This record gives sequence, structure tokens and C-alpha cells, in this order.
Amino acid sequence: MCSVFEVSRSGYYKWRSATSSPQAERKALVLRRIIYHFKDNRQRYVSPKITELLLKEGFTISERTVGKYMRELGLRSCVAKRFRVKTTDSNHNLPIAPNLLNQKFATAEPNKVWVTDITYIPCRQGRLYLASVLDLCTREIVGWRLEERMTTDLVLGALDDAYKAKRPPKGLIHHSDRGSQYASADYRKRLKKYHMKASMSRKGNCYDNACIESFHSVLKKEFVYCTKFKTKQHAQDEMFQYIEFFYNRKRIHSALGYVSPAQFAAKFKKRKTA
Repeated sequence: MCSVFEVSRSGYYKWRSATSSPQAERKALVLRRIIYHFKDNRQRYVSPKITELLLKEGFTISERTVGKYMRELGLRSCVAKRFRVKTTDSNHNLPIAPNLLNQKFATAEPNKVWVTDITYIPCRQGRLYLASVLDLCTREIVGWRLEERMTTDLVLGALDDAYKAKRPPKGLIHHSDRGSQYASADYRKRLKKYHMKASMSRKGNCYDNACIESFHSVLKKEFVYCTKFKTKQHAQDEMFQYIEFFYNRKRIHSALGYVSPAQFAAKFKKRKTA
């Protein structure tokens, strides 16, 4: 075989010993696991999250090494540049709630603070708007609606879904921006019906609602900008898959100790039953 390929026997045995060494075998295994986690999460994870998954599997490896291996494999997370559409109309004479949250984002228990916002979703068949409600403790999206118009019914639908799913106790702080949808009479009545305390950001201060802004940013970079929605029904189906199955149940979150929102929320259920 060596004579056919015109290589020396000593060179062949040197190559075989190198490729079958424990170090080479370990690297080959690590590369296979990196490829698996990258594809299993639809090319959304970069080196920090893949490193955490490898550590959980028992590998001793640094984020720097994982990044190096990903470059060798040509694996790049899907990230697209930001495109902003104005979704907040704060130029109105409707009542404004005080800023009860005041950037205090550390919450000890679920269903104590919910934050909510609207974002634009591009679609070939026409514009869509997503209203999301996020639990500040678990970072779970507890309610959402995707519709054609940015109306009060859009945000009411997301709030109703969240309330039906979680049935929070009285006194929950509901934080939003100063948009006319959240300041409307119908929305204020619904908050009163659910015994929730309204809280609103200061005018023009996106940091007051940073957590839901962060979720929408992740949603755009990991999912929306990487997907071409041909129809509105296609967008609805794909959004359901991303939020309910990937983000809430699978996507690990650094602020939660690298577990998913559903896994983090399960810890509180165990404490109540213990």
C-alpha cells in the first residue's frame, strides 16, 4: 500500500500513531459533539453556550478552545444586522403609570413581575407585530400574540394568554413602555380585573424595559433574520416552534445558570411540593 501511494513505511506508521493517539481521538470526539450541538440548536449557539453543554457532558474544555474548533469547522452562528421599526407611540394624553420596577430586574420568585413589549416581524405577505409577556424571574415567555395590526387587542391577547397559563396571585407588577396600547382604557381595565399593578418606563428610556428588549433582540438575531416567512401562517407556525419549544423549553440562558426557562421554573414547583 505504501509503494502504491509512494510514501515511506516509517512515515505511514508515524501518521497512524499520531491519528490514533488519545489526544487525537479526544479532539475528534469533541468536534463531533460541537457539530451535534451546533446543528441541534439550529446554528444559533456560539462558543460560550456550546462550551457549557460540553462541560455538562463531562468534557474539560475552555471557551477559547471551543471557539478555535468552531473556526476550524467553519461553524458560524446566524447573526444579522438590526432593522428597527417604531412600535411605541407615547405621544398621547392617556394616563401614565409610575415606574414601580425602576430597573430592579432581580426577582426572587415567578409570577411577581412581568414585562411586556411589541416588536415588528417582517413577512413577505405583509407586516406582523409580536406582543410578548416575559416573567422576570424565569425569563419564560408566558404569553404572546402575533397579529397584523399593532392594536390594543394585540397586547390584550398576549396578556390574556399569560394570565390563563399562569394564574398569578394578586399584586403582580406589570411593566411596559408608555405605548398607547398599554395606556389605553381597555388595557387598564384588564390589569385591574387581574389585580395587577401597572408600571411604565420613563419616556425614551429603553433601559427601563431592558429584559424584554433583550429577548426581542435575541429573537431577531437567532430566528427572525435567519428565516424568510413566505406567508403569515408560516410566520405563526415558526414563531410557535421557536418560542414554545426552543426558547422556553430548550435554549439555555446565561442569567439562569445555563438552563432553560422551563427548567429554571421547575425548580420552584419542586420547592412548593417538597
